[in-house]
Amino acid sequence: MATKESDPSGSGGISRQNSGVGGQWESDLTAVQHSLKFVKNLEEHYVCPTCKGVVLNPHQTGCGHIFCYRCIQGLLEKSPATTPTCPLDRGLIKSDEVFQDNCCKREISNLEVYCTNSPNCSHRMTLCRLQDHLQACQFESLRCSNAGCSEILLRKDLQEHLRISCSYRMEPCHYCKHPYTCCQLEEHERYTCPEVEIKCPNKCSQMIKRCMLEDHADQCPEVQTDCVYKKYGCSVRERRAQVQVHEKTALNHHILLVLGSNTKLETLMEILQQEVLLRHKELQERSRQVSGLEEVVRPLAQQVSRCDNTLSAVQRSLEDQRDHISSVQLQLEELSSVFGPGVAREELGQIRASLDALRQQVSVTEGLKDHLGELKETYMRHSRLLSIHTAQLECNEEHFRELESTSYDGKLIWKLRDYRKRKEAGARGQGPCLSSAPFHTGRSGYKMAARAYLNGDGAGRDTHLSLYVVLMRGDFDPLLPWPFRQPVSLSVLDQSGTNNHLTMSFKPDPENTSFHRPGSAAATASAPTNVASGFQCFASHAQLETPKNAIYVRDDTLFVKVKVDTSGLEDL
Repeated sequence: MATKESDPSGSGGISRQNSGVGGQWESDLTAVQHSLKFVKNLEEHYVCPTCKGVVLNPHQTGCGHIFCYRCIQGLLEKSPATTPTCPLDRGLIKSDEVFQDNCCKREISNLEVYCTNSPNCSHRMTLCRLQDHLQACQFESLRCSNAGCSEILLRKDLQEHLRISCSYRMEPCHYCKHPYTCCQLEEHERYTCPEVEIKCPNKCSQMIKRCMLEDHADQCPEVQTDCVYKKYGCSVRERRAQVQVHEKTALNHHILLVLGSNTKLETLMEILQQEVLLRHKELQERSRQVSGLEEVVRPLAQQVSRCDNTLSAVQRSLEDQRDHISSVQLQLEELSSVFGPGVAREELGQIRASLDALRQQVSVTEGLKDHLGELKETYMRHSRLLSIHTAQLECNEEHFRELESTSYDGKLIWKLRDYRKRKEAGARGQGPCLSSAPFHTGRSGYKMAARAYLNGDGAGRDTHLSLYVVLMRGDFDPLLPWPFRQPVSLSVLDQSGTNNHLTMSFKPDPENTSFHRPGSAAATASAPTNVASGFQCFASHAQLETPKNAIYVRDDTLFVKVKVDTSGLEDL
């Protein structure tokens, strides 16, 4: 027997030199170790004393018995503090005496066994070749490889199952040709396939592909629609065919409605023009007031500056006089000590006269200081008045710009200049949100605005343009129906003239607080606007900046259109 190297750590376990890792076929046979059927009866010394199965990766102890590597390793690790004993002769098993028995391993690997799938499979092979056979055995049980299928079949039946009978195999849709599992295909074709033709939901006689339903709805004669003159006051709402007949036959009535509406618009325009002129005059008056205040404040500031200079000079003079008085007092004391009290009395009279003059100068200085304080108070009061008038002037200018740009037909055309500069600023996190001027769905309708994130927001950040609309607190909110239910469409306009606009629409969810009345308990109680709603991924930057058949950014400018469907809204 060869010399063994002891375990350097002193703990249980077989030394690396004495042990050998079993082959792959031995590791694979561990699960079926006790169910193997040998052609000839298995000799007793090939049976592991511990697990009672055929010995895999055999290791021999000092007493000459053979164990599986896993079994002998388990015995040594189970009781590291004490030396384990052999279950056959109770002899001590020392880790430094255990070694791999390659001779026994060769004998066991060449034993003939039946396939584990017998009696279905009648093949015989050596033990070391069993796993190779099982990789190709037609009677081996395998799980279906299709995701979701849990069936277990024999290898010989698996291909037929995968090709014909598995409910989870992929098959192309007969209409759209996209692959689906068989168990989903019928539901897909019945409910969601865009290429399947179905009956028009408006009960017209045509069969329409599911993907064309929205386009068909714009032409279907059975759809309930409003007269195109509704915004002028016509209340007819019938099937499209009847509305078309009505529009042709009631032309005179519609002309009168248009004329009446135009008259109202002209009146409103005159009122707006008068209001604009009034605001302009008020703006000019405020400007004149500000100019007048500036003229008043300017000499005051100059006078304050001069007083500051005078006060500084007087303070310096006062310090000089104090120094002079100190020196005079010293001289007086010297004279008193040299010439006696008579001479000192004469000098004292002169000093008193000098002190009286100094007191007068100090009194004048204090008067100037009080006057300077009054001037400072006057200056601060005028400065506050100037700030108030400046803020009011800015507020009037903003209101004036809003009056000029506001629309009242539910439509907004928003011109976004400096597209690239603002997009880069958004990428750096410098004010990424842009807001449009407010617009209204009518003279007494909902007040709304558009918002844009040129560099994207949320899921669209750094990759897409994000567009939203937001409801704002308006003057007529108490009279309007809530929540807001009108469909909204957002568009980026094509500037090439081919009208390949990018458009996305949505219909408000009544449960979403973004469409409740601004300032209500359901929305944010004190906010002038609700939370914006729209599309985080409206259009990718590549689609906007390098389109194939359109121009969306020209001269570094982007046009956004917002349209609110005002069908069903009545003017107050």
